[in-house]
Amino acid sequence: MLSWWLPEDVSSYGKDIDFLFHLIYYITGATFVLVAAAMIAFLVLYRHKEGRRATYTHGNTTLEIVWTVVPTLILVVLTFLSVPTWARIKMQMPKTDLTVQVNAKQFNWIVTYPGPDGKFGTEDDKTFDNEIHVPVGKPVKLVLKAQDVIHSLFLPNLRFKQDAVPGREIPAWFEATKTGKYEMPCAELCGFGHSGMRGWLFVHTPEDYQKWVKQQWQ
Repeated sequence: MLSWWLPEDVSSYGKDIDFLFHLIYYITGATFVLVAAAMIAFLVLYRHKEGRRATYTHGNTTLEIVWTVVPTLILVVLTFLSVPTWARIKMQMPKTDLTVQVNAKQFNWIVTYPGPDGKFGTEDDKTFDNEIHVPVGKPVKLVLKAQDVIHSLFLPNLRFKQDAVPGREIPAWFEATKTGKYEMPCAELCGFGHSGMRGWLFVHTPEDYQKWVKQQWQ
């Protein structure tokens, strides 16, 4: 399916997300065209004419059943198509040794990496503002938290979006398939400075990522 109007997909599960997005888009687009065409046809066919008297109609039971059953079947099919993708992304966390904490607050992302001991909350942790560094081709586990209000970490190129809720730690993951620098905005209206709350995801080659790690913990 064409996706020239979407951000470049650099996610291991991006194709599944895009498939569902396009499918729903085409269904709703076709429905809009049919409804608009019917409305225009009715405007023309039943416009006012001198001498034409209005008539009362009870409706068409068969037609009402059809336009109730058909959308129901479409929603059921979409549900069955969506469940495997939802389960893979939201319920099946791949094994990885790279975990990053992302703490959202008005109006920036506080990103924390564990030090060589692999534990958070110790003296060798490293904290960065508005930037996440990861290697390409490796699952990355994020632990999302929020200090004040609900925020939403959005990585358009990774087809990743997850709310960060005060009082909760929410696990999520992604795997980048291409090196580069990708925008990381907040997708939840979180206050006056919401539009300026954005960071960057840096996806490195494995070698460059190891160099970056060594530079931070020298």
